[in-house]
Amino acid sequence: MSIKSILIANRGEIAVRIAKTCKIMGIETWGIKTSAEPKAHYLTQVDKVYDLSDVFSEVLVFLDVEKLMDIVAEIKVDAVHPGYGFLAENAYFAQRCVNINVKFVGPTPDAIHKMGNKTIARQIATKNEIPLASGTTRSIRDAADAKKVSDKIGYPVIIKAASGGGGRGMRVIHKPEELAQMFRLATTEAEKAFNDPSVFIEKYIQNPKHIEFQIMADSHGNVIHLGERECSIQRKHQKLLEEAPSPALSPELRKEMGDIAIRIAQAVNYESAGTVEFLLDTNNNYYFMEMNTRIQVEHPVTEMVTGFDLIEQQIRVAQGEKLTITQKDIKINGWAIECRINAEDVQAGFSPYLGTIEKMVLPNDENVRIDSGVVEGDTISPNFDSMIAKLIVWGETRDEAIANTQKALSKLWIKGLKTTIPFFKTVLNHSSFTNGSFNTGFIENELEFMHESTDEEEALAAWFATLQYINEKEKEAENQVDFEQGKNINPWLLNKRMKSF
Repeated sequence: MSIKSILIANRGEIAVRIAKTCKIMGIETWGIKTSAEPKAHYLTQVDKVYDLSDVFSEVLVFLDVEKLMDIVAEIKVDAVHPGYGFLAENAYFAQRCVNINVKFVGPTPDAIHKMGNKTIARQIATKNEIPLASGTTRSIRDAADAKKVSDKIGYPVIIKAASGGGGRGMRVIHKPEELAQMFRLATTEAEKAFNDPSVFIEKYIQNPKHIEFQIMADSHGNVIHLGERECSIQRKHQKLLEEAPSPALSPELRKEMGDIAIRIAQAVNYESAGTVEFLLDTNNNYYFMEMNTRIQVEHPVTEMVTGFDLIEQQIRVAQGEKLTITQKDIKINGWAIECRINAEDVQAGFSPYLGTIEKMVLPNDENVRIDSGVVEGDTISPNFDSMIAKLIVWGETRDEAIANTQKALSKLWIKGLKTTIPFFKTVLNHSSFTNGSFNTGFIENELEFMHESTDEEEALAAWFATLQYINEKEKEAENQVDFEQGKNINPWLLNKRMKSF
């Protein structure tokens, strides 16, 4: 089936990103105008707009499966692209598309379900001899069960939500006395975030590297990987900077981990783009963590070093096409770094900084790509995430990529908001980053040494930190009550690097 029209069931920069590739492929795109942002930039990038700006609902349309199905039926598109976030990894949404014979640009509902539930994913990994951190392949019943498992594994351990991600429903326990409270907080948070209180426990790998492999698979049984991404610069399990490839992997380890990534995808008959995530310890032991069954925020760095448009490949696979290359055809060319430019006050604990973009100057160097969903005059509001743009920079070597990124950051200017630009300038000059020795504990362990500030800025940061601490304590108290009551780009600047299979 040839796809002629697509509903982009998303917003912001990923909606712009999808629309650009569809335009190149000659596919008509539909966007959705919401009351939350009726003048959003992404609406100018699609061919047609479905107007819901006069409809006020407690549930955002991008999270409303039935409303999206009504829209699909009304406008009669061939396919739906979910982007990332929202319903991108919702098996029910994917199945509803299948039921009405509309292509879901992503994996099958079955694969989404199996990889989306982390306890099922761990069972599949165990069956297929995929390395895992020691832990459970079932949900933990209660705090007593959690203690029994944790005592056997040995502390520290980590409690994780069986559904969802993004750090929600996740707690690290260093000693038995913390278990009861942390189990309660994790399950309550998981239920509120994902409508599923199920959690599991595994050994906590302290300060590892976070390595993920980009895979692509078709519906004919062909699976390849397009190399790895280094995602260890993160805060509270939220990635901030990514690069491809990783400075930690030798060619031999890359092949070994890549083969494992392919094997886990094959185990669920995966198709479309996906990401297999690993933790890598200081002894180069790696452990399967999870699989993200969608396009990732950080996919551009893979595109920069391989030359392949991953959105295009998603669409071609959804059309039933076979991959036309094999693993041996994949070549990693140079190095790429992505910085997520967010409207955040880093010194106030990366708290969102709301306001209007008064002026925005973007670099336009040859080896720079900007993916953004906003323009000058747009407002960063509490309704959505605080991302302004993704800065993606290429170099022939890692040192050159770092230098080029530093140069690009010096040319990137945003007035009216505090942003993460100064943070990235500091990271890129830090010895732990430049020599590749950093790990997931980088920000927590070294952030306090990374900023120079005035007395006024320090006082303001302290005030924000105090406010954040109070808010967190109020949330903990609320969780306690709930538990006790039993409540449930610029257009492609590097388009010449992109080619199709």
